[in-house]
Amino acid sequence: MTHTPATPVQPIVVVVAEDEGLLRAIAADVLGDEGFTAIEAEHAAAALTICAAQADEIDILFTDVHMPGPMNGVELARRVREQWPWISVVITSGHLPVNRSELPEGTRFLAKPYDLGQVVGVFRALRHR
Repeated sequence: MTHTPATPVQPIVVVVAEDEGLLRAIAADVLGDEGFTAIEAEHAAAALTICAAQADEIDILFTDVHMPGPMNGVELARRVREQWPWISVVITSGHLPVNRSELPEGTRFLAKPYDLGQVVGVFRALRHR
């Protein structure tokens, strides 16, 4: 009887779009520790560029609403959902209230401060839907 090795599970790839460097680094570190692949983006335009270059590899966009530059996280989420509908989107903000009716269809919202354990759980659930 021959043994066939199991196919390795591909890590969940997450683009972390957050302008606060410390929050972005902490999120990326925790995600890495949990087996995810985190790609950091300091603003929405950088995240959009990453998505365009690696769309087939990205599973989730995790973006803050308020970011520097002409595009905020809601507009980034809208563009990603339109161009790459297979990429799940999780939006976060500490500036409440966020009008959830303005969020693109199919996105999840997590208020700041969020628990990174909760974020990890949401990301794993999105992978299996």
